[in-house]
Amino acid sequence: MSIPHNTAVLQRESNHVRMHVVVNAAMSADGKLSSSRREQIAISGEKDFARVDRLRAASDAIVVGVGTVLADDPHLTVKDERLREDRLERGEDKNPARVVVDSSGRTPSDAAVLDDAANTYVCVSERATADRRERLSNAATVVTAGTERVDLEKALTALEDAGIDQLMAEGGGELIFSLFEAGLVDELRVFIGPTIIGGRDAPTLADGDGFIGEFPDLSLESLERLDEGVLVCWHHR
Repeated sequence: MSIPHNTAVLQRESNHVRMHVVVNAAMSADGKLSSSRREQIAISGEKDFARVDRLRAASDAIVVGVGTVLADDPHLTVKDERLREDRLERGEDKNPARVVVDSSGRTPSDAAVLDDAANTYVCVSERATADRRERLSNAATVVTAGTERVDLEKALTALEDAGIDQLMAEGGGELIFSLFEAGLVDELRVFIGPTIIGGRDAPTLADGDGFIGEFPDLSLESLERLDEGVLVCWHHR
């Protein structure tokens, strides 16, 4: 997959998204992604880390919200050298494209996710100032979609036009909720770890405004013991 640099790729008149979107997350037994301080907490074990690495390697792109970038500064790369070599043998980049959903353009210029300009997207809304868009365009392809918040359907259509067919969403809770709210999720894979975090302000799997009345309908695909926790996979119907 070839990723164009510094090109806003909102081309298609129809915003119907056909790409396959997999939400992957690790949460505590009480449903928290991290502590109320937004600190990283070891929830997964080695087997789950390896599973996530394989899922990354099988994806065309990995997406996170700007809150995850500001809190964790992730690289969002494939760790296992063998998996990277497999991608190269398939004619792909050694790492999937990285995507940040960042309505106002707050992603820092020195963020780890911006270390490969030719393989990174930042999706902003029109609320992001011209200066911020210009700054980010030096380190990524900037896609503008939406007025106040990123219109995820339009943004994903743009990514699809660039050749991204499978998208892995790694959080945080605001982005995951927004993807479900827009009806864009195909699968949900959650590792539930053997710890309690607590805290009414600690981020959960799906934050945002919450659903009222109509809730996403999930169909259980599989249940597997992994490390000292459980991996649960659902299809979104």
